[in-house]
Amino acid sequence: MTTSVETNKHYIPENLPTHIQHFINGEFVDSVSGKTFDVLDPVSNGNYATAAAGQKEDIDLAVAAAREAFKNGPWPKMKPRERARVLNKIADAVEAQEARLAELETFDTGLPITQAKGQALRAAENFRFFADLIVAQFDDAMKVPGSQINYVNRKPIGVAGLITPWNTPFMLESWKLAPALATGNTVVLKPAEFTPLSASLWAQIFKDAGLPDGVFNLVNGLGEEAGDALVKHPDVPLISFTGETTTGQTIFRNAAANLKGLSMELGGKSPCVVFADADLDAAIDSALFGVFSLNGERCTAGSRILVERAIYDEFCEKYAARAKNIVVGDPHDPKTQVGALVHPEHYEKVASYVEIGKSEGRLLAGGGRPEHLPEGNYIAPTVFADVAPDARIFQEEIFGPVVAITPFENDDEALALANNTKYGLAAYIWTQNLTRAHNFSQNVEAGMVWLNSHNVRDLRTPFGGVKASGLGHEGGYRSIDFYTDQQAVHITLGPVHTPKFGA
Repeated sequence: MTTSVETNKHYIPENLPTHIQHFINGEFVDSVSGKTFDVLDPVSNGNYATAAAGQKEDIDLAVAAAREAFKNGPWPKMKPRERARVLNKIADAVEAQEARLAELETFDTGLPITQAKGQALRAAENFRFFADLIVAQFDDAMKVPGSQINYVNRKPIGVAGLITPWNTPFMLESWKLAPALATGNTVVLKPAEFTPLSASLWAQIFKDAGLPDGVFNLVNGLGEEAGDALVKHPDVPLISFTGETTTGQTIFRNAAANLKGLSMELGGKSPCVVFADADLDAAIDSALFGVFSLNGERCTAGSRILVERAIYDEFCEKYAARAKNIVVGDPHDPKTQVGALVHPEHYEKVASYVEIGKSEGRLLAGGGRPEHLPEGNYIAPTVFADVAPDARIFQEEIFGPVVAITPFENDDEALALANNTKYGLAAYIWTQNLTRAHNFSQNVEAGMVWLNSHNVRDLRTPFGGVKASGLGHEGGYRSIDFYTDQQAVHITLGPVHTPKFGA
């Protein structure tokens, strides 16, 4: 039985907005059409607010404001140190509001409050990191003595379209906003329609920090309406998208007409590979956290656990016992480890995979709604063992608290199983054998690999996937590369020896 968190009533934060607006050119505004959509909280699935539903005309206004701020405003022309001061003020404001941000994020997403608090601090760190990075940034110079000097002039590109997901939305928005703004671009943010609440806080934070009007614009709405208009807009040369793979394919097609710069971090079905020589207790800790933290709604979740046959039975037994003890309950209770899934539509998707899994594997834990939580989008941490490599729960991204465990006999089979999906975002490898660790890491088809660790990422490293998990990388200097044009300037230092055509 999954442990319960006792709650007397549904927790509702104070001073919740009842209506969420766009933010365009320094002002909060409704949609031109007046259209709205309902916003639900995942514990009660009740409507707590309406949000302005952006259409093409709203995106047009936001892009026009952003383009004017880029062409004629001060932001792109400011010295890096001046922009860095604004970014650090933003980070200060985020840190000062950590408790409020976490409270709202938990209410809007269903993430456990203890995990939401970490996201707010990470968002602040993203702004501090890129404030430092842009000041330290230098351009390359290449000399041919007595003949030529060449240097690279980095400059902001223009209006960046940022489309963000509903899992840890505030923090993931900061991943894109911080480098886009640090490099002098202006932005139009389209947050996920399931979770518009925390995104609406950016507007006042930016205004108070001194960001000029028009530099940051936010348009709420559905992906097929507001998101589609942003992707297709001819005055938006950059699109950074985090989300599901089929949506990424649609964006790729729609961005082609204008040859936009694209950075896309997409879906994942990441392997966690546990060899017999691994520190078993540490591997179990990591493998549990890696798929059940953030309610399993994480792109880098190690949702396929591959275990060497010699320790397979022991691993399954210990892993299932721990999964059964995970505390599922009210996201605002500090004891909760798995909260409510973000939306009833997503709950139905994950629940359908749980039912599919019952015919594809041996159910060791979970398997549906916890008995003590008859309402809300709750699914008990669910563990399937003996899952075949062609099973749907092995191949398809579930994005919930569901894991598939599969045995392997040797290194070659482990690598083949690890690479046997269309995805390639992350991989986790547990072994004490240094040679195996390096060889396996370099041969696994994943954009990121963690050895004997869960997902702990240095902000200087590239973030992104291969295969169906992404296009391009962001993080550290890769973000600077994406959000800037690198213009080569060539200067002759001596006589020019040009062939004299027609002389």
